[in-house]
Amino acid sequence: MGERRGSASAMVVPMVSVVAMAFILNSGVVQAATYIVGDENGWNLNIGNWPNGKSFQAGDILVFNYDPAFHNVVIVDQPGYSSCITPEGAPIFATGKDQIKLVKGENFFVCGFAGHCASGMKIAVNAV
Repeated sequence: MGERRGSASAMVVPMVSVVAMAFILNSGVVQAATYIVGDENGWNLNIGNWPNGKSFQAGDILVFNYDPAFHNVVIVDQPGYSSCITPEGAPIFATGKDQIKLVKGENFFVCGFAGHCASGMKIAVNAV
């Protein structure tokens, strides 16, 4: 007797379903961007305007490059940013190659070395 074969349409429907599901799952995935703070100048004095014109998303990574003998990075709240006063218990990074993930909303960073924040070594980044 003859061999029985499945119809082509029976194979197409599951294949289309798999491709459609993969498209739907991947369409919602957004890869985080990585930004070098200060670009080629790194984390330095008078950097406050660096975020201007950039669009940040929650989950993006900021890379702070600097000489740890002269600078650090402190995550502060808005009052700490405005006053250049580091709140007690604020996270301090001091490797010289810090990578910090942005959270949704305002993110504030200052240098905790004396006088640096007041000299403009601070940035405010809004991540949507």
